[in-house]
Amino acid sequence: MGDMTAKLLVVGGGPGGYTAAIRAGQLGCDTVLVERSRLGGTCLNIGCIPSKALIHVADTFGHAMEHARASPFGLEVGRPTLDFARAVEWKDGIVSRLNAGVAALLKKNRIRTVHGPATMLDGKTCRVETDIGPQTIRAEHVLLATGSEPVELPFLPFGGRVISSTEALSLPQVPARLVVVGAGYIGLELGMAFGTLGAEVTVVEAADRVLPRYDTELTRPVVRRMEALGITVLTDAEARGLAADGEALLVRAADGAERTILSDAILVAVGRRPCTQSFGLERLDLAMNGPFIHIDERCATSMRNVWAVGDVTGEPMLAHRAMAQGEMVAEIIAGERRVFDKVAIPDICFTTPEIVTVGISPAEAHQAGWEIRLGHFPFSANGRAMTKNAEDGFVRVVARADNNLVLGLQAVGHGVSELAAAFGLALEMGARLEDIAGTIYAHPTQGEAIQEAARKALGHALHM
Repeated sequence: MGDMTAKLLVVGGGPGGYTAAIRAGQLGCDTVLVERSRLGGTCLNIGCIPSKALIHVADTFGHAMEHARASPFGLEVGRPTLDFARAVEWKDGIVSRLNAGVAALLKKNRIRTVHGPATMLDGKTCRVETDIGPQTIRAEHVLLATGSEPVELPFLPFGGRVISSTEALSLPQVPARLVVVGAGYIGLELGMAFGTLGAEVTVVEAADRVLPRYDTELTRPVVRRMEALGITVLTDAEARGLAADGEALLVRAADGAERTILSDAILVAVGRRPCTQSFGLERLDLAMNGPFIHIDERCATSMRNVWAVGDVTGEPMLAHRAMAQGEMVAEIIAGERRVFDKVAIPDICFTTPEIVTVGISPAEAHQAGWEIRLGHFPFSANGRAMTKNAEDGFVRVVARADNNLVLGLQAVGHGVSELAAAFGLALEMGARLEDIAGTIYAHPTQGEAIQEAARKALGHALHM
């Protein structure tokens, strides 16, 4: 095979990589994208998209079960059943459609795509082992977007009944007994979904509470829902490995006692680590930030014309951060002046109910030395939430006390992930409490809770 040359070589076809390639193509840059597996990366294939599809299946099933027992408005339905294999097939169909969509966008923007594992030979050259032989690619610029992978515990290696989120999304059936090691967003999103579908779920968490990245006020409705589902939560507990028969998890409880938890599947969800192995990173003279590739405000690495975006560069490991970084790098390579200076990056936990945070929390504001105004508005006072039978939760706004500049917005409740757009826009536009309170929100919508929270912070909420 002949050598290929390009202005930009993108290594990794996940959200950061394919976004960079598409934008570069739009700007007229000759671009080659290398992806070892399926386009879309972790997010599209084995992460964000399939997990949300499974969560939707679980929520729909859960609603049907609730109405089969006792509907608040008189609906009578029979006890639902679920063909789980068909649900997985539906989920896989969504993934395939999106895969095809990414491929079409790359083709539309004249991006050459090479499939196979890439090995960097130097800062401008890589070799790809394709199905028809090795392919060498040389480029003026290289963008590393290799993503991340689940962390494996040495005493609970993946295999058999010990699974990562990848295998959890393609189980042949709902496990009768599921143990989740790790009560972060991945563990609880999937654990609650399977609990809703009928699994007996036990969560083992080393910290003293679930979802430790969020404050307890936000997580309280999630804990209530877990209790309603019958999920057992062991905090201050340490997973120790499999029992001798390989069918149970050994756990050291908070009181130091050892116990075994029978399981059909053990989902280990204790975090993700950057993919920095197997692509020749050692051949590049890159400064590192712990396990991550060090970048500056332009996503430039310590090597000239070598860039990096997404999970491989550190927290927050979020697809939308990677996409924004990839778009920016493409524009810089095309000659535009850009830096990554985002005021806020939305953080969403798709549990039931959902949690969304943008900007800083009250505790973080106090730690930064701000005097703040705080406004809460509960969904129990919101007409739209009441008409959806989704009253648990609230919207919270954090603002500076001296000039009412909004520092953060948070919410927990049914469907609040969709409020992330309004939250992010408010912070990026430098909104003050008066701006939010003075905006006309459509009635009846859950978004009205944003306005009422701002009014509450100003001292004059109208509907509570």
